Amino acid sequence: MNETPNYIAEAMVVDAFRPDQYLLILPVLICFVFGAGLLMMRRRMDRHPVVAIAGLVLLLVCDLALLVRIAEGGPMSMAMGGWKPPFGISFTADLLSALFLSVSGFAGLACGIYAGASIDSEGRRYGFYPFLFMVMAGVSGAFLTGDIFNLYVWFEVMLIGSFGLLILGSEREQLDGATKYCFLNLIGATLFLLTIGYLYGVFGTLNMADIAVKSAALEGNGVLLTIASLFLVAFSMKAAAFPLNFWLPASYHTPRFVVSALFAGLLTKVGIYALIRVVLMLFPPERGGLGLVMAWMAALTMLVGALGALSQTDLRRMLNYAVIVGIGTILAGLAIPPVLEARTTAITTGAAGVLREAAEGAGFNNGISIDGPLATGLSGAIFYALHSVVVMTALYLAAGVAAFRNGSSSLYEMGGLWKRHPLFSALFLMLLLGVSGLPPFSGFWPKMLLVRASIAAELPWLAAAVLVSGLLLTIACIRVFLLAFWRPLPAGADVGESHPAEDMFRAPQPGRPMALIPLVALCLFVVFVGVWPEPLAELTFQAAHEILKPSAYLAAVLGGAP
Repeated sequence: MNETPNYIAEAMVVDAFRPDQYLLILPVLICFVFGAGLLMMRRRMDRHPVVAIAGLVLLLVCDLALLVRIAEGGPMSMAMGGWKPPFGISFTADLLSALFLSVSGFAGLACGIYAGASIDSEGRRYGFYPFLFMVMAGVSGAFLTGDIFNLYVWFEVMLIGSFGLLILGSEREQLDGATKYCFLNLIGATLFLLTIGYLYGVFGTLNMADIAVKSAALEGNGVLLTIASLFLVAFSMKAAAFPLNFWLPASYHTPRFVVSALFAGLLTKVGIYALIRVVLMLFPPERGGLGLVMAWMAALTMLVGALGALSQTDLRRMLNYAVIVGIGTILAGLAIPPVLEARTTAITTGAAGVLREAAEGAGFNNGISIDGPLATGLSGAIFYALHSVVVMTALYLAAGVAAFRNGSSSLYEMGGLWKRHPLFSALFLMLLLGVSGLPPFSGFWPKMLLVRASIAAELPWLAAAVLVSGLLLTIACIRVFLLAFWRPLPAGADVGESHPAEDMFRAPQPGRPMALIPLVALCLFVVFVGVWPEPLAELTFQAAHEILKPSAYLAAVLGGAP
């Protein structure tokens, strides 16, 4: 048998891929296959919901299988075309990407099921389901890529699909919102691409693992701070952080409710994921220098969002500002500075304790405590991001049901839902309490982690911003519930009359069960994680550890022992 020449073995993958490595490409492949298949079924629009839901179920199964594999075996990578990194493009997954991928698949499936009851034949003819799969392909690719230029490519794939969903129906308000959305995302994409060019000029590579290794050798170079700052601006615009968040309230209230739910749950979180992956993992010293800037951005984002939510008279516009509050809350966790002395946060049991013991056993003792404020804040940010994907998706879907049953989403014209639909009203109330961060729902635990991390890092004003914004958002949510559900129906309001934007039910009250199934599933997640947070908390602490100590990620991509 002829041996492989050394120069080929150094550049090419000569061993066969393991079967589990194909889990890395299946999420993207499923999205493209089902999206293309639905395009070819344009003469059978009646079958689109069934085929799409089957594809989204398969996508979620693959996402969960990948999560189980990563949780048990650690990060893994697959080189496209057989070219070893940094020469070729790699698909790479660690626990952070697997968690975001699984929760996004869950939210996408919920939106797909809901769309079966809310998207009429005209919406299907204009390509709702193919665009949905294009968005999911972009989201999945962004979470799985190990190459920073392909992160930009997957952003663009996601945005193309989102543009199509945004103008679905071609109403004047939709076109106006799409114009603002496209313009701001064009600026963000241009800045992202220019920064990638600058990055390549400095490092000569676009592979994230290779950049992480080379940036450590250039620590203290002012160029890296410039690159990290540019990435922070680009991703903050994508995530709708202050002062670049004005595009979100101007555009997210214009499309169908199910489209708004998909956008609120997924698109801004992709920006957050990119911020964690690129700025925190690739440029940790520079992120430390930007920590105070990020902390002020987080505080202002939370407060502006909370005050905006208080001032709204439309249910969906209020939820737009709730999304902004969530982005600021996540940024608060990313802004926690590293603490070099042995300082901990009183979280010494459960997930943090497990990770601390593992870290000590592995010899990770370079001065940053694994259960200190830095790791606790990052874990809280990841936890809250996963919670926000689910709760914001559910709230927009529930708002669509509430708007249909009142004939309007204006708080001046809504009312009486508690008496007419008590079970649905109870679901909506639980979601409002969850987004407010109140116990016993899933938003409480990550906020507690963020407050503790902020205080331990000697940033009490940031902890105060988290608490004050939560209080203001709670007041806004109580106001919504009192006006839309508790008070009697205003005189002259048309109940149960569908309108072109939301033809969700053809049957009388309580409506078609198909639209309520995803609401119940999402609400169960919010309650279950709130009552039993330990499993997800342990996964988020481990994901935070892998970002702060990316040796296993680097080994999976570049080879060698962690």
